[in-house]
Amino acid sequence: QVLLVESGGGLVQAGGSLRLSCAASGHTFSINTMAWFRQAPGKEREFVAGVTWSGGGSAGYVDSVKGRFTISRDAAKNTVYLQMNSLKPEDTAVYSCAATSNDYTDYDRWYEYWGQGTQVTVSS
Repeated sequence: QVLLVESGGGLVQAGGSLRLSCAASGHTFSINTMAWFRQAPGKEREFVAGVTWSGGGSAGYVDSVKGRFTISRDAAKNTVYLQMNSLKPEDTAVYSCAATSNDYTDYDRWYEYWGQGTQVTVSS
């Protein structure tokens, strides 16, 4: 089992920045990919960014956040980060960290482990 604990959400004005953190514990040796998803009220859960755990840490992003968000990982701390800059009101959502033993994917059903989620609210 892998336990994921997120932190760093909050309220910010449009144009501001936030950094989310997700600390993994337990059987972290089984993790191959970690990602951030988000879900806004009345909308389906959406892939935001993902990063492979080994090697160079290849990353991918949904088009709407490219150039504004950066995902990174610190393997020594078993932690993945999501730096969010130039935030927009449409970024408002509950952001959840996820981990999988599978190869990189943006398909949420392939992720076995999920954090509890953290609220990000961007005011206009």
